[in-house]
Amino acid sequence: MRIIRESDAQCLVGAADAFAAIEGGFADLARGDAILFAPVAGRGTDPETRFGAKSGIDVARRCPGIKIGSYWPANRARGLPAHGSTTLLLDDDTGFPTALVAATHLNALRTAAADAVGVHHLARADAHVLAIIGAGHQAWFDLVAIRRIRPIREIRIWNRTTAAAERFAARVRGSGLAARATDIRSAVQDADIVVTATAAREPLLRNGWIAPGTHISAMGADGPGKQELDPALVAAASRFADLPAQAAVMGECQHAVAAGLVDAESITAIGAVIDGKAAGRVHREAITLFDSSGIAIQDLAIARLAVERARAIGLGLSVDFAPR
Repeated sequence: MRIIRESDAQCLVGAADAFAAIEGGFADLARGDAILFAPVAGRGTDPETRFGAKSGIDVARRCPGIKIGSYWPANRARGLPAHGSTTLLLDDDTGFPTALVAATHLNALRTAAADAVGVHHLARADAHVLAIIGAGHQAWFDLVAIRRIRPIREIRIWNRTTAAAERFAARVRGSGLAARATDIRSAVQDADIVVTATAAREPLLRNGWIAPGTHISAMGADGPGKQELDPALVAAASRFADLPAQAAVMGECQHAVAAGLVDAESITAIGAVIDGKAAGRVHREAITLFDSSGIAIQDLAIARLAVERARAIGLGLSVDFAPR
């Protein structure tokens, strides 16, 4: 078994690599070359902690595995990240582990790559004004990923804490882009692309605020009760998701479905768009929504890539794990 540390993973995979791996994973799922299994949720002794396990198999590459994502808020006081991710890959013949990958950095990359895949296939080709709702750790990764595929020239940022929005805007300006922190309605009005990356449990964006032709990447809702968009906005949009069935019960679409505004069958798998089996943006004035709640094929794809590259250059720790 090969063990890949966080410092190794950061050197092995970049934004372009992540985009290709995640786009391919979504297409594999649409073709039936990948299978996902039911997610599992749990917590530690502190009721404020939580973890989730998402598993699946990349059938085409015979790569089964599982990703565990954790949230331990007290870590901040310890100088540690509150969010953590670890991916375990298994041998398809024996079931024993072949790799243990520290995937906190890779998780941020794969989430941003999914956002970029949605933008690539659904946003207008000339989209150049980006609104980012939420200025946390993930926001920078999403910005980097989207800048690769659209001619972004202006960034508008909103965060519940204004100081965090201002710091993020300064960081963006330091990278050579025009950026400003603003109120949430001003941020999204007439934006070409809107990314929501928060842990909100109530609507942040209202239906009337979003202009025709806007693409929305809803990245924050990944569990029951989470919500960033007005259900009427979800109903008004052309809806796409990494996994439609999951989006309907734990993604952004869950509230519109529960209210009877949206039928779960009206959500299109982004993999079907990538694979040419479904239409994406059908006209310039459409509002498109990509509901990304995160699926195991993303984690398997990016972890497998990191492991392949580590083996090729002898990086990581090799451990004889299987019984003899």
